[in-house]
Amino acid sequence: MRRVVVIGYPDTELLDISCPTGVFDTATRWGAEPGYRVELVSLGGLPVRTSCGLTLAADALERVGGRLDSVVVAGGPGHQTAAEDARLLLHLRRLAGLSRRVVSVCTGATLLAAAGLLDRRRATTHWTWAAELAARYPAVTVDPASLFVSDGNVHTSAGVTSAIDLTLALVEQDHGPAPAREVARLLVAYLQRPGNQAQVSMHVAAPPPDHRLVREVCEHITAHPGADLGAATLARFAGVSPRHLTRLFAAELGTTPARHVRAVRAEAAAQLLAATSLPLTAIARQCGLRTTETLRQAFADLFATTPSAYRRAARHG
Repeated sequence: MRRVVVIGYPDTELLDISCPTGVFDTATRWGAEPGYRVELVSLGGLPVRTSCGLTLAADALERVGGRLDSVVVAGGPGHQTAAEDARLLLHLRRLAGLSRRVVSVCTGATLLAAAGLLDRRRATTHWTWAAELAARYPAVTVDPASLFVSDGNVHTSAGVTSAIDLTLALVEQDHGPAPAREVARLLVAYLQRPGNQAQVSMHVAAPPPDHRLVREVCEHITAHPGADLGAATLARFAGVSPRHLTRLFAAELGTTPARHVRAVRAEAAAQLLAATSLPLTAIARQCGLRTTETLRQAFADLFATTPSAYRRAARHG
């Protein structure tokens, strides 16, 4: 069995524990060989009271020894206090030396950084803490956008449920793509998202516009990415002049209608690339981007990659 040790502390986020352990456990129950034996540990073996109020039994971190497969550090509201605990960091460094790989979930990256395990490495964390991590630990190259980052044997994931994506990638690394996809299906995970996919979709990055007219136009654009969404057409839909619509978009969204349309179309294309086998030409037409070259340009702007590379990464080979 591959031994996986998860480190918890007061005010750990419950999902930061359950997401990776759930993936490892599902892989084991459905035939991964060798499977995974998961343990939750804490200083002194004290129960881990999570941020939602549930308390989890734990073994003593100090007593962990022998060969380990993975050390996973959870995040949560208590991560800053935990990162100042010299004893916890001492044992984290000790376990990292015993383990084949080191993993953090969300703000667990703060503990890895405090222990010096991210020095001269690329890493990610929850997007709301990325700037803080970069400022406090300048030896770490912080990627604020990616869902997860692998640098050597150190793997960091972004906010909370992105741990599912990272752990699926680790299962694939251990057992191949077919078992990893089966685990994803069993967990009803929509897709195995690639690590370089943006943490925050433009559709959830901010609340819907307060202005009713702008909100209705945005909903129309999202629902009909392949339609004629030129400035004049959108203005007629909204019942205002193109100039006034541009002013409303600038005030509400900080962008122009044309840029918003382009981003929506790129995201629609990303979904089709990941979920279908349609050729690029068909996807470009269906999403209103018309040509594969326009599709490539839109993808480079939004995802900093090519459509073909995105499709390969989304399917993990």
